[in-house]
Amino acid sequence: MLFHTMVGSNDIERSKNFYDTVLGTLGVGEPMRNIADSGHTRLIYNNGNGTNFIVSQPINDEPATVANGSTVAFSCNSPEQVKQLHDAAVANGGTSIEAPPGPRETASMGTIELAYFRDPDGNKLCGIHFPK
Repeated sequence: MLFHTMVGSNDIERSKNFYDTVLGTLGVGEPMRNIADSGHTRLIYNNGNGTNFIVSQPINDEPATVANGSTVAFSCNSPEQVKQLHDAAVANGGTSIEAPPGPRETASMGTIELAYFRDPDGNKLCGIHFPK
């Protein structure tokens, strides 16, 4: 359903270092570097299934800000990968938030593995795994 999700960055090279490592734990390779017609840089990460995660300098030249109530969740293959994603984020300038990585009981989805963290610009991210 989604083609891409985009977050803003105030320091595109810092974001590249962060996301190269964090998304690398999911097997995502180097991003395509796109220069918009406005001259602003975008990093386009593609996982091969047709969806993209994009990090962009805001094209209106205003500072990148965090969307209140928004979370970008990355699908993980295992509970261990949820923790790896979280730990890579924290080791590369991210901040762990909410409860530590681990299982969460939900009424509608059963037990799921979650880890919440923020990137260096404050965007809220999540690693999630649904057991089979």
